[in-house]
Amino acid sequence: MADYDLAIIGGGLNGVSLARDAAGRGLRVLLVEQGDLGGGASSATSRLVHGDLAALERRSFLRVRRALAERDVWLTVAPHLVRPIRFAIPAHANERPPWQLRAGLWLYDRLAARNRLPSASALDVTHHPIGDALKRPIGTAFDYSDCVVDDSRLVVLTAMDAAERGASIRTGARCVRADRDHIWRLAIIDRGHRRIVTSRALANATGAWSVSTAETVLRQPPPRVTARQVSQIIVPRLFDVEAVYVFQNSDGRLIFAQPYEQDFTLIGTVVHGFKGDPAVVAVPAADVAYLCKAANRYFRSDIQPADVVRSVAGANMMVLRAADSGRLETVVSLDAGRAKAPLLTMCGGDVTTARHRAEQAVSRLARFYPMSPRWTARAPLPGGDFAWDRFEDLVDDARERWRFLSEAEARRLLGAYGTRLAEILGEARCRADLGQAFGPQLTEAEVRYLMAREWARFPDDVLWRRTKLGLTLPAAERDALAAFMTTATCGRGTPQAADASGDSPARAVELQSVGG
Repeated sequence: MADYDLAIIGGGLNGVSLARDAAGRGLRVLLVEQGDLGGGASSATSRLVHGDLAALERRSFLRVRRALAERDVWLTVAPHLVRPIRFAIPAHANERPPWQLRAGLWLYDRLAARNRLPSASALDVTHHPIGDALKRPIGTAFDYSDCVVDDSRLVVLTAMDAAERGASIRTGARCVRADRDHIWRLAIIDRGHRRIVTSRALANATGAWSVSTAETVLRQPPPRVTARQVSQIIVPRLFDVEAVYVFQNSDGRLIFAQPYEQDFTLIGTVVHGFKGDPAVVAVPAADVAYLCKAANRYFRSDIQPADVVRSVAGANMMVLRAADSGRLETVVSLDAGRAKAPLLTMCGGDVTTARHRAEQAVSRLARFYPMSPRWTARAPLPGGDFAWDRFEDLVDDARERWRFLSEAEARRLLGAYGTRLAEILGEARCRADLGQAFGPQLTEAEVRYLMAREWARFPDDVLWRRTKLGLTLPAAERDALAAFMTTATCGRGTPQAADASGDSPARAVELQSVGG
């Protein structure tokens, strides 16, 4: 008998979504990730949960409708991570005419099966806060509803839910060889120790490493894909309103400028071909200049490359359909020949449809072994067991219970942990009760939680993926954090969890709400 029903290589959004779906259907699941969860392209997305106006313009109506349905699912299952926000498209004299924007957004609203968000409308930006940051003579804009998401935390919490449903999640573990017969036999290097495991099926969800994994580890025909890079930049905050600006660029692309971590603005994206090591993806100077120029067509504040606080880049593999205007699509394929263990390959795709992709992919394995029905559209992610429109109530409840929290702190913590915030703050009555401080926001209590429950092993795991506090944390505090994590790891013996096997963080008691 095999050790697992499904082994997954790759801990990006595709991999953890497969793990969550399969574990919840009763399969024995192993996921191995050579680095950190979401360490690649999954933490460099556009951070949008949307129907995709570009797809609407291509007349991909079913695609848009499906994505808008998934937007509603995410609002239900991850209300702490997925936030409704208004998007504003300024009408530019040299771009799409106002009537086209109005008609497109009218159709966009109608394609949403159950539109719980406000409909699109026209704005006179000369008398609206949306226009305060815009150049003149822009006088009209159209706003509509969509959502933004914390992409890296979405990866981690999806993995946490998979672990709590029985999946074994191994970070810092690399599959170096996989032999295929009627079952898969995997050789894994896990923190210097070699172990052999067997699985009835295998999933290659390694993203930009999909081809190299297929060729060198699996020794199977690689998927027919092309590498693409996504580039974005982060600059100091350019506007005060809580909205995402959608700019029509002169080349027809749509550029998004969105609020980012309170004090910053994220501008993107540029997508183009990529060659090189996916572990080292840098934003070219040309991409930085392009995004600055695109934003400068609309914003009053002039943005120069020197203003960029941080650049964000990731590479992924997608199939190129030459017959469809060069549009890139997700790869989901199943190879299950006679007397051969199934091989599932999954790479590419956007954040919005990740849950649905995984659901479909796991369902394709149903003919090989019995499993429970589909379930992920109804079950909240850890910390997401509250209604999406109750977030403000949770902020008030948290500040009433932990009176030392500022409103900004409460929003950050609830936006990351939702109703599981009580597992971090506990019965603390003052900031000192949370232990050592690393800068004004990060505390020992939060770091210990991230190490014990969310597979954080190194400072970058905490500062750039579990949080974005690396944007503001001084170098001295980063050094203090590194020293603390090293000491805490050595004292505990494993950075994964108290569980000696390290397979997954120990399951904690579910809390009803931070206010309760």
